[in-house]
Amino acid sequence: MIPIARPDIGPEEIAAVTEVLQSGMLAQGRKVQELEAGWAEYCGVKHAIAMGNGTLALMAIFAGIGLEPGDEVITVSHTFAATANAILSTGATPVFVDIEPDTYLIDAKKIEKAITPRTRAICPVHLFGLVADMDMIRAIADRHGLIVVEDACQAHGAMFRGRSAGSFGHGAFSLYATKNMTTAEGGFVTTDDDALADRLRLYRNQGMRTRYQFEMLGYNYRMTDLAAAIGLAQLAKLPRNTARRQAIAARYDAAFGELPIGLPITPDGRSHVFHQYTLNVGGARDAIVADLREAGVGADIYYPIPVHRQSYIQERGLHADLPVTDGAAEQTLALPMFPGLTDAEQDVVIEAVRAAVERHLGPGAGSAAAAAAGSASR
Repeated sequence: MIPIARPDIGPEEIAAVTEVLQSGMLAQGRKVQELEAGWAEYCGVKHAIAMGNGTLALMAIFAGIGLEPGDEVITVSHTFAATANAILSTGATPVFVDIEPDTYLIDAKKIEKAITPRTRAICPVHLFGLVADMDMIRAIADRHGLIVVEDACQAHGAMFRGRSAGSFGHGAFSLYATKNMTTAEGGFVTTDDDALADRLRLYRNQGMRTRYQFEMLGYNYRMTDLAAAIGLAQLAKLPRNTARRQAIAARYDAAFGELPIGLPITPDGRSHVFHQYTLNVGGARDAIVADLREAGVGADIYYPIPVHRQSYIQERGLHADLPVTDGAAEQTLALPMFPGLTDAEQDVVIEAVRAAVERHLGPGAGSAAAAAAGSASR
């Protein structure tokens, strides 16, 4: 089976971890500081604060900005549940708005209608490796005095008009095993806010600046030096691996361009880092996914049940009418996408998609794709 994702772990990461193990400094230490400095520079921000995972990064931001019961945060339902869960962890309420039908990102034109006197923040999700329309979102936030929290957990290195994801507000990144950059588990907060950065460094360390002197209520959200060592090796690889993901996506685009399906788009002024390569194949999605898996292609669905339709959300009365989100949940699938995907493996994926589309969307649907796939292979 060709997996949906495969971490790029090699001798660099092994050597880095071995060095830390031999040093005897395993917990948060020098490697964490090096990784934080490197990520802050990469994103063009003043501060990067390493966290135990991406969910904790989001939770720390929402706690750090002082969210409390009665507050609202505007976000999307077409995302991993951690986006909403981090808001709920403070007692605040996620308010869901719909997404754009082509980018699957928050539809910024719908945000202002969702603002109420209780709204404290807007949390766009830079899904699949593409940054949301941050010009419009920042303008809305500035007009209404709202905080911007970027869920950039899938957008390492993605750009919007020359600026990096995570640099438009307070950003949260995940370093989970399948992300574009990994520490196995881990995360970052990025911010230009000195006071928030200082607060979060205390918050993640049990409230301590000096050992056994507790300045505030805090928790253990720390990253280990073992994880940071992996992250430093991964950061060095990130530009190369991003270019490879983009090349794989371009080859998919060429192979599928004449098929009656929706391909990923990259609006002008943005760069896509392709954490996922997502297709809209319409109502035959589940049958096509079954065919792909039967052919040895690990296609997957992100996300089959939107957050607003999860039982624990509905039990809280957080209902929303999100037809585009519901459509994406029913019609989209993701194909294998990772830097180590070989051309031969991609040929298998392309042929399997062509055959499944022809079978379920009608005769002739795959003939144009066969020619395109052959051209893409040359």
